[in-house]
Amino acid sequence: MAIVVIPILMRDLTEGQARVAVSGRTVREVIASLDERYPGVEARLCEGDGLAGTLAVAINGKLSRRGLFQRVTESDEVRFVPAIEGG
Repeated sequence: MAIVVIPILMRDLTEGQARVAVSGRTVREVIASLDERYPGVEARLCEGDGLAGTLAVAINGKLSRRGLFQRVTESDEVRFVPAIEGG
């Protein structure tokens, strides 16, 4: 199972858990597994069919450009981080 590091502002949904092991082969499936266990997670992480515009996803410390479609393995660590825009 992949390990999801829960952002501090979402720990109210995960009973204070900072790290949660969940199944899923993509970020989308990981979020669905989280939401099944902790309702409301998906609403905070997603907008429509994509990741919320204010967020990015990092797998094992590397930002992914694939968003919800990024593949995830059982040994991966998944983090949702603030998206950084620049110019």
